[in-house]
Amino acid sequence: MSFEDIDLQWFAAEDEGRTEEASDLRLEKARKEGRVAKSQEVNGAFVFLFSVLTLLLLGKWLLRNFEEILIFFFSRSAQGSAVSGTSAAVFFDYFLKMVLPVAIVALVAGVAGNMIQNRGWMFSLKPITPDFKKILPHFGEYFKKTIFSRQGAFNIVKSLAKVAILIGAAFIIIRSNMGELLFIIHQNGNILGAFGKIASIAFKLLFFAAIFFLVISIPDYFMQRSTFLDSLKMTKKDVKEEFKEMEGDPEVKGRIKQAQRQLLASNIPRAVAESDVVITNPTHFAVALKYDAAASDAPMVNAKGEDFMAQRIKEIARENDVPIVENRPLARGLYADVELGAIIPDNYFTAISIVYSHLEKFKKNAS
Repeated sequence: MSFEDIDLQWFAAEDEGRTEEASDLRLEKARKEGRVAKSQEVNGAFVFLFSVLTLLLLGKWLLRNFEEILIFFFSRSAQGSAVSGTSAAVFFDYFLKMVLPVAIVALVAGVAGNMIQNRGWMFSLKPITPDFKKILPHFGEYFKKTIFSRQGAFNIVKSLAKVAILIGAAFIIIRSNMGELLFIIHQNGNILGAFGKIASIAFKLLFFAAIFFLVISIPDYFMQRSTFLDSLKMTKKDVKEEFKEMEGDPEVKGRIKQAQRQLLASNIPRAVAESDVVITNPTHFAVALKYDAAASDAPMVNAKGEDFMAQRIKEIARENDVPIVENRPLARGLYADVELGAIIPDNYFTAISIVYSHLEKFKKNAS
């Protein structure tokens, strides 16, 4: 089996030269494939805690149903009809009635635990797609990761701590209620009373375990998140190749241009102040142009606005001594045809060159 056939998550990132943090694009791709930072401890804690709370809320109702079904079968045991079709139907009716509420709550809690970790709803078939490359794993590297690693050590310590604390909690709870347990022995015939006492003690233990599992799931989540982000780290070559792909992707280009336009729009005062000229119509449109010979071959639209924003652009231009040129068709055409942050198209070169030549003459005469 070759090195390339082994899943990347079985190795430390640094061992493969993956020293760069995962990019947003890589994280988004992993999310689409159904791979996110997730702790099974969180899911288990949610299911366990809400199931225990459901048992607490429905305890008396469940006990009453349990009593009814016992009475039903014991009353028929001497008649030979305890295993009849009617009895079986009654049993399944009570069984579903008692189990279904807890099962529904557990299902909802499990889904909620996943959604909280996924930060929303996510659906992907990628995690359950068969991957034949993983049928024969590299056992040496696998055990190195699962046992002789930071995550492996954390899991071992976590498991030992869970067992030790739960045994200690069970000992303390049972010992503190020993008087009640001994009292049950002398309650001749009071089966329901004895059952209620035992259920109360059992619930205390279950509730403590549920809270403990929830608490311990928090550091486990952060450990899983750290391991997940480490598995997505990139080499410097990966970063360069991804950047090249992004440059050639029309969708990515569109998002970059949109972000640039939003940035320029949010910083209009500075953009106008740095412009060479503002072309206006003069009441409805205003377009600020900036020419940087080192960056482009033609001026770009640095800011533009309509109506109120046009008046604001002219005010900022006056405050910063930026020339204002009135040219109705040119202002209207630039506003309609040229996006914010874009270079002016060829069909406007002649008109814009005339404007800039007049600006140069004005500057020379002023000096």
